Amino acid sequence: MDGSTTSAGAALARDAMVDEARALVDAARERGVVLRVYGGLAIRVWCEEIGFCARDYSDIDLIGLRAQRGQVRRLFRDLGFEENVHVGQATLGRHLQFVRPCTHEPGADGTPRHADDHVDVVLDTFRMDHRIDLKERLRLDDYTLPVSDQLLTKLQAHKQDEKDVRDVLTLLKDLEVADEEAPGVIGLAYIAGRCAGDWGLQHDVEHNLDRVGTMLPTYALSDAEAARIRTRLARLRAALADTPKSLRWKLRAKVGERRPWYRPVEEQDQAA
Repeated sequence: MDGSTTSAGAALARDAMVDEARALVDAARERGVVLRVYGGLAIRVWCEEIGFCARDYSDIDLIGLRAQRGQVRRLFRDLGFEENVHVGQATLGRHLQFVRPCTHEPGADGTPRHADDHVDVVLDTFRMDHRIDLKERLRLDDYTLPVSDQLLTKLQAHKQDEKDVRDVLTLLKDLEVADEEAPGVIGLAYIAGRCAGDWGLQHDVEHNLDRVGTMLPTYALSDAEAARIRTRLARLRAALADTPKSLRWKLRAKVGERRPWYRPVEEQDQAA
């Protein structure tokens, strides 16, 4: 089997996962349950050039409301999933995980794409190196977390990995940036406002903006695309710098890196 066939099969599996994620959101909506897609699959929804943003996805990441935790569990039970109760217990119910045998098209060698299909559902708050409360943001888009939040979750990491950099580049390459957000538009005021209340968050976001700019030449982008990304990186930096800061932010800034400003991912009680 040649590589092009294998790549085509992988692409079909990725497309199927996007469709599945949308179907889960629709199934939840029919029951009055709020779920939205976030992470790599959500960014793929907004991606103009699939070849640039495509990568393998091991699971579907959703975010919902903690007040609807019981309804979320019933939804997935009725859809044929089993809950990994250990995840819910370890996170005090802030993160739920559901699994079922893999339903994706098998690979070229006939083996399943994944050991199983699993869906991770975080409730109310994104928790990685920094905490971002999202419960008031889940109804702003029909299927995904708003793109401003998508970008912020990728920029908050203390140690970005390559897929995070690529996701940031995808968003900045393909989506408009404006002072005020709108569907499919990254909102500068929103992101800067979030950071203005949390020095540690802004510190890591600024570092990652610089890192993305440094890594930009290593990606196969046209001159026009690279210029567009640089302009949007500069606008983000300017918004972060110009937004008035809280007194708490200013006091914390004086302490700087002498005190930990993020929670290492390995210490987290849930994945995101």
